[in-house]
Amino acid sequence: QVQLVESGGGLVQPGGSLRLSCAASGNIFGINTMAWYRQAPGNQRELVAQITRYGSATYTDSVKGRFTISRDNAKNTVYLQMNSLKPEDTAVYFCNAVTFDATIKTYWGQGTQVTVSS
Repeated sequence: QVQLVESGGGLVQPGGSLRLSCAASGNIFGINTMAWYRQAPGNQRELVAQITRYGSATYTDSVKGRFTISRDNAKNTVYLQMNSLKPEDTAVYFCNAVTFDATIKTYWGQGTQVTVSS
């Protein structure tokens, strides 16, 4: 079992920056891929960025060049550095982790609100 605790959300002006953090606990050695998703009001939850346990990262097109996902050396914390923020980035951001031992399992954080507004 894995627990995910997120932090770093808040209110920021357009063009500003914010860094989200997600700390994993529990059966952390089973974690493979970690990711950030977001969900705006009335929208489906969408994948923003993901990173493998070896550090290979991918991004959705709308955030390429602005967002950076990373993991710490213990691979139990994932970060999302968000630069040049736009109002359309406003959403609840969710941390996600995938484990693979006997079967593939997914875990979610509680979500953290990011609001980009002047």
